[in-house]
Amino acid sequence: MFPQWFLSLLHQAHTVLTVTSFGVCKPNILQCYCDEYVCLLKEYFTEQLRAEGVSHLPQTVTSDVHSNERYDVYTKGGVLFVTSRILVVDFLTDRIPAHLVTGILVYRAHKIIESCQEAFILRLYRQKNKTGFIKAFTDKATSFSSGFCKVERVMRNLFVKKLFLWPRFQASVNTTLDKHKPYVVELHVSQTPAMRAIQSSILDIMNACLKELKRYNPTLEAEDLSLENSLGTSFEKTIRHYLDPLWHQLGSRTKSLVQDLKILRTLLLYLTQYDCVTFLNLLESLRTSQKSFGSNSGWLFLDSSTSMFVNARSRVYRIQESKKKLKVGETDQKQTPPKRELVLEKNPKWEALTEVLQEIEKENSSSEHEPGRVLICASNDRACAQLKEYIQKGAEHLLNRLYSRTVGKEDPQPDLLKLDKGWAKKDSVRSKGKKTKTNSKKPTKIERPSRVSQMQRQEDGAEKDLIGNSEDEGGLAEEEEEEEEILLDLSSDDYYGILKEPLTVIHPLKGCSDPYSLTRVLHEVDPMFVVLYDAELSFVRQLEIYKASRPGKPLRVYFLIYGGSTEEQRYLTVLSKEKQAFEYLIREKASMVVPEEREGREDTNLDLVRSHELASAATSTRKAGGRQEVKEPQRIIVDMREFRSELPSLLHQRGLDIEPVTLEVGDYILTSEICVERKSISDLIGSLQSGRLYTQCLSMTRFYRRPVLLIEFDPAKPFSLVARSDFRQEISASDVTSKLTLLTLHFPRLRLLWCPSPYMTAELFQELKHSRPEPDAATAQAVTAESETVTESADLYNPGPYDFLLRMPGVNVKNFKSLIKHASCLTDLITFSQEKLSELLGSSSNARQLYEFIHNPTNIVPVQKNK
Repeated sequence: MFPQWFLSLLHQAHTVLTVTSFGVCKPNILQCYCDEYVCLLKEYFTEQLRAEGVSHLPQTVTSDVHSNERYDVYTKGGVLFVTSRILVVDFLTDRIPAHLVTGILVYRAHKIIESCQEAFILRLYRQKNKTGFIKAFTDKATSFSSGFCKVERVMRNLFVKKLFLWPRFQASVNTTLDKHKPYVVELHVSQTPAMRAIQSSILDIMNACLKELKRYNPTLEAEDLSLENSLGTSFEKTIRHYLDPLWHQLGSRTKSLVQDLKILRTLLLYLTQYDCVTFLNLLESLRTSQKSFGSNSGWLFLDSSTSMFVNARSRVYRIQESKKKLKVGETDQKQTPPKRELVLEKNPKWEALTEVLQEIEKENSSSEHEPGRVLICASNDRACAQLKEYIQKGAEHLLNRLYSRTVGKEDPQPDLLKLDKGWAKKDSVRSKGKKTKTNSKKPTKIERPSRVSQMQRQEDGAEKDLIGNSEDEGGLAEEEEEEEEILLDLSSDDYYGILKEPLTVIHPLKGCSDPYSLTRVLHEVDPMFVVLYDAELSFVRQLEIYKASRPGKPLRVYFLIYGGSTEEQRYLTVLSKEKQAFEYLIREKASMVVPEEREGREDTNLDLVRSHELASAATSTRKAGGRQEVKEPQRIIVDMREFRSELPSLLHQRGLDIEPVTLEVGDYILTSEICVERKSISDLIGSLQSGRLYTQCLSMTRFYRRPVLLIEFDPAKPFSLVARSDFRQEISASDVTSKLTLLTLHFPRLRLLWCPSPYMTAELFQELKHSRPEPDAATAQAVTAESETVTESADLYNPGPYDFLLRMPGVNVKNFKSLIKHASCLTDLITFSQEKLSELLGSSSNARQLYEFIHNPTNIVPVQKNK
């Protein structure tokens, strides 16, 4: 899809740069992208450009490149992949020759908001360069379908005025893809009666939960809480969007309903994606946990729930009736537990997959050409692991292994679990066709392996929270038979090679850290047959592009889906939402009013003006004695690590100059006296628990007269530092509010600022800087926790005696300076009389408390009086 267009743009840019490379500085193309994807993007596009014979390949600018070396990298020219944080800092420090930059390419444009780093980069670039281009790409049309004029806001933040839409039904796209479309075989698999009954029960329970949720929260939109929308992937996000601002006011009933809907949606996924043993294991674990903790909203006691459990057990085993008849009044003294007869219902998709693989093998055997390779795509890594074991060992072995490790642990009849020695001959897919000795041959090597990190199991990790430690399908790495692992010269966390002839590869559709893993596999394996085990619309689009880019090579796609199931409904809903999103964007484009100065090539664009009143006030002039005095522009010294947040962008937009340096004390230096340490709620709690905040406040108090602790929170997400039930009068060592209270008592000069958003913080910073001297970057950078000398704005007293003096009775921040002027050390206080102390402290009561504290003997152990 878009990566191919992206690649063509990079290739054209390289051609232009090669032709015009005779100047001193070549023009650059900088690509702004999220930090975690920069290396992946660079690696993917570099490989594609290298395959096309491009000599000048892109370079990557990350934290590994020193700041002094980055200017030389920029001036060498070419295509550069730069992380957003580094690019912001280099633009602010003029380390980038902005006038020589040809243009900027932005990927994932749907995530660009006004306060993000990418919008800040584009604003800085357009302020310094009026001729370069800005191009943005996105493949998430559904992201623009919600909100008010969202596509216009994104275009405004990107400084672009042209909107190009390329839906699947667009005339040119449709004509191009239909010329070379793959041969698609749709296989509508029928569910078993037990599966249909379980699905009906789950839908009934979900419908009941939705009705209860509407009854308890009548303000929620009825359309969003429909049963059809509850099957979509974005349903939980929609619910949280409505309920997050009121989450602290909601009752336990509403919270339980939201959690139950999440669990029921997981049950629907398990029903269609995994086997009968895994589904029953999840159900039994849920019932145990719900009854133990009492967090169930009541759905376990519905008739539909009982039917669901009965049908789930019937897919795995059935209870044998006792043949022994007891007389009236007679009891069985042995009380033998009922015997279980294993059923182990096979997944219907497995048999459909078997038929597909047999058809492919038969066609390959009758073909005169080289056998076509096979790519099997399942939902996630666990599904891929199950398919691998099924293809290699058969359904009986897989289901018996799962049963013996989960449900069958407490089975009183272990002899029922014995496997037939001939299972491989009966049920293995591999043995039904042409025999292939996979273990005797070396693994097939592929030059470029797909990168799939531990984030590959992120989706499964969320499901593990629901069922505890009862999952075991992902444990193929623990298999004792290492000789059956065929891994295409890759690690076990990458995709799986199953057969050598023809080469069969299984790869997950979701959960990969590399966004181009499927695209890599398509080009590396070059399959002739693709089996889409689970429905995924994004991969269907990739297959269409892949086939259109290879017009002469055949491609057959087998599409497996349960007919009349929630899986089919979910796929059709995603397809419908994609079409509706493009139709909405087409209507928006027709009625959109785009100003001529939107691109920012002229000074008339108001988005490039940094806060009109404030900017003009900062550079205003006043006449004094016939002379004209120009005020120094306001600036703030910002720590380099703070450029991950939104605040520096908003400060710069308000007309404040940002000076990025590395600070060891504080995050923001507003003036020579004001130092600010910014904390989020989670960071605040963590810093209080670890004691790190105490060290930070101690350093700020020693070196700055006005230390400030800024606590930012989101008003749409309410929080509480302590639960209402935990309010107590005494101070507790484990209480967050107690630690925060002790912090303010220990540092009396520390000021706490609570700000609901970065916008409010930027406005507050500007008010604090009003009519105060500007800070010095060199001085702020020189301040460290181990500094022996302090600046003039800092305290000139030894921190130990100084803290001890402030904690004496009668001494406070208002009267301690007069004591310091007349006493060079703490021992001088003993020589002062009570009248002298009253004169210095300005209060007779404070003087009496201090005098009695110094002169009256106080025993550590209280004296016990005689009876």
